[in-house]
Amino acid sequence: MANKVHVKKDDLVAVISGDDKGKQGKVLEVRPKEGRIVVEGVNIQKRHMRPTRTNPQGGVIERPGPIAASNVLLVCPDCKRPSRMRRRRTDKGVVRVCARCGKTVD
Repeated sequence: MANKVHVKKDDLVAVISGDDKGKQGKVLEVRPKEGRIVVEGVNIQKRHMRPTRTNPQGGVIERPGPIAASNVLLVCPDCKRPSRMRRRRTDKGVVRVCARCGKTVD
């Protein structure tokens, strides 16, 4: 898979395909080697945990699973809509720019 992902941790993204299409959430984790990301409230998986010292109750724990990074679009903080991002070189380095409104995201 690709080693570069177009979103970063704590970005607000919108899911554009799959079972959770239309949902928005914050990026909790980025896995560039796999080309996958974990988004808050998306792809919820159930994990059955046995009681341990750290978790004496045990039981079923729900947590978000990874989805393909290609299935999400970054939500622009200015125009508040999901849009593609372009990369532009500046004196500060490479920054992400909204393709819809042209404002800088980083």
